[in-house]
Amino acid sequence: MATYKKRGYKPKGKEEEQHVSDSATAEVFSTLDSSASKTEQWVARNQGYILGIIGVIAVAVLAFLGYQQFIQEPREASASNELFYPLQYFSQAQQNTAQADSLYTLALEGAEGKYGLLDIVDEYSGTKAANLARYAAGISYMNLNQYQDAISYLEDFKTDDAMLGPISLGNIGDAFMQLGQAGDALGYYERALAENTNDFTTPLYLQKAGVTALELGETQKALEFFSRIKEQYPNSAQANGVDAYIGMAQTAD
Repeated sequence: MATYKKRGYKPKGKEEEQHVSDSATAEVFSTLDSSASKTEQWVARNQGYILGIIGVIAVAVLAFLGYQQFIQEPREASASNELFYPLQYFSQAQQNTAQADSLYTLALEGAEGKYGLLDIVDEYSGTKAANLARYAAGISYMNLNQYQDAISYLEDFKTDDAMLGPISLGNIGDAFMQLGQAGDALGYYERALAENTNDFTTPLYLQKAGVTALELGETQKALEFFSRIKEQYPNSAQANGVDAYIGMAQTAD
């Protein structure tokens, strides 16, 4: 029986007080025992259901591990092998300017029954090789003056590489400049600057950002970009002639 205190009730002595305390404690343990018993009964009644859930989870884990080992890893290897062929054309195009257009086209479309960059992006989606193929395809389209396609492929390219990251973003900026969208271009140059700081890409995109800002009439921003080149990258190629750019920004302000 539950023990409770009436309002205003006080135990008459220590023995009665102890009795009240012991009764309350016994009631708590009785409640816990009852709850535990009900839980055990529920588990017993639903054991098949619980085991079924555990089985589903186990199957899902094993399926994932199997997918990684028997499907994804061989697919990655196959994609890498396929990528080797179009990358040869891509590399040759960057070295042979006289035949660059045809070589970039071969890199994109493939030849002699071999996959091109576009095929690898489509057929091996989700692989590292397909991701790298997006970058090469974007740069190929840039050199073929197909700027919208270049933007499309470069925007889908994902990387943590210290050089490829800012270069891909900077090329998107270049594509937007060619399309006459200077505002979008400046945004991507600024993203390229934020992506990584180094002695090669940083002064390059500081200069491009400064020139673009001048074109947009944002002279103070342009001055900041050019001043960073002068102060932080005095030995860069972009430092040559930066004083003239600074003068232009100051005059236009």
